[in-house]
Amino acid sequence: MNHNPITNDESTVSVDMNATFSAQQARFRSNSNPDIKSRQEDLARLKALLVRYQDQLIEALSEDYGQRAKYDSLIADITPSLHLIDYNRKHLKKWMKPSRRGAGLMLQPAKVRVHYQPLGVIGIIVPWNFPIMLSIGPLATALAAGNTAMMKMSEFTPATNRVLKKMLSEGFSEDQISIIEGEADIAAQFSALPFDHIMFTGSTAVGKHVMKAASANLTPVTLELGGKSPTVIAPDMDIMDAVQRILFSKSLNAGQICVAPDYILLPKAKVNEFVDAYKSYFKKLYLAGLESKDLTSVINLRQYTRLKSVIEDAEQKGATIHTVSEQAQDDVNHRMTPHLLTEVNDDMLALQEELFGPILPIVPYESLDEAIDYINDRPRPLALYIMSHDNEVQEKLLSKTHSGGVCINDSLVHVAVDDAPFGGIGPSGMGHYHGIEGFKTFSHAKTVLSRGKINYTKLLHPPYNSLFKKLIFKVINR
Repeated sequence: MNHNPITNDESTVSVDMNATFSAQQARFRSNSNPDIKSRQEDLARLKALLVRYQDQLIEALSEDYGQRAKYDSLIADITPSLHLIDYNRKHLKKWMKPSRRGAGLMLQPAKVRVHYQPLGVIGIIVPWNFPIMLSIGPLATALAAGNTAMMKMSEFTPATNRVLKKMLSEGFSEDQISIIEGEADIAAQFSALPFDHIMFTGSTAVGKHVMKAASANLTPVTLELGGKSPTVIAPDMDIMDAVQRILFSKSLNAGQICVAPDYILLPKAKVNEFVDAYKSYFKKLYLAGLESKDLTSVINLRQYTRLKSVIEDAEQKGATIHTVSEQAQDDVNHRMTPHLLTEVNDDMLALQEELFGPILPIVPYESLDEAIDYINDRPRPLALYIMSHDNEVQEKLLSKTHSGGVCINDSLVHVAVDDAPFGGIGPSGMGHYHGIEGFKTFSHAKTVLSRGKINYTKLLHPPYNSLFKKLIFKVINR
């Protein structure tokens, strides 16, 4: 028995979604390798639309959140999207040029080139935390690679989705770029479409479902997931200095970021100093505390309730809760200032789940080796943050741990590097985008070997009992 029947609205979305997919396939077949001029024009048009609509998008984001700080939207959604579009435009000519490769002794003389061609129709599944950057960013790269794209937006950002849909419809037809909305049933149907590539950003649990659905069509996937990204404060690091390099990254978007610092590892003797420094610096940045206009709300009541339950679970199991403001929670408007947790243990949800919010457990260590073991005993994270000015400490942490990416003496900002790949490892994801790696993700690398009029391959044909053939094989097998 189906306990979740599809409603008429969902059924209509499903029909439209399949029709759109077919239309995008047809468009791609009619022009399966767009030239550089048309790709550049697409990117220029996308940028112009984003600039024109940025104020509406910022307002829509705040509507979806209840309160989304304007500069959170500018810093983390609008600006990086614009920069990534510019980056793709700047490098596209070089990326599209076939690359020369060596044919090797056995195949000489021959020319070998690798041509990067579009894959086709790309499916992009967008989360609610950065619905502009995590839709426009992959979209820009998909367009640069010459593809069409369908984007499944989160049901938790309806106002933003509405503006995005209006914005994109002004510059692109639905058979090139389309937006799909709907809840879990629609998301499952979207994942099951035979895309030429799927890019998913979201939780590890949902990522597994996406990958399973894609496997039925042998559709390759790029999974940008998350996990518990640790911050290691080394013994040599000044605590207030460390706090100043951590706190903003944990407060941006109320900590609802896949690469936000998830927990702190620091010398046992410095725990109290860290808590005091964190409180002091937070009050300096957010003068009005919970009422600050620069502080973003938790996206909705469901996520807010989840975060409260994590705090309550920790307190019930022996943790001490340190709030950074006198009023730390607003149940009506689902707002929350940072909660630091000390005296934590592995039985607590706070050390088991990705927090994705303004909660920061503090885990003390006696030695750096103990901190390294703590990280390596857990699933590989999307990011690792190292706070140390000691080169040996930095190198030790880099060489003895695995993570999707690393920031040394900063946090979060490595995501904004356009010229380097971004991606996870193991439970924190697979594949990359940004940089040339993003272009290659949405392209097929086609090897082309070409010869002239003389057929040298005939020299390898049988029979092989002649002295000449034996000499040839002796030479090529040296």
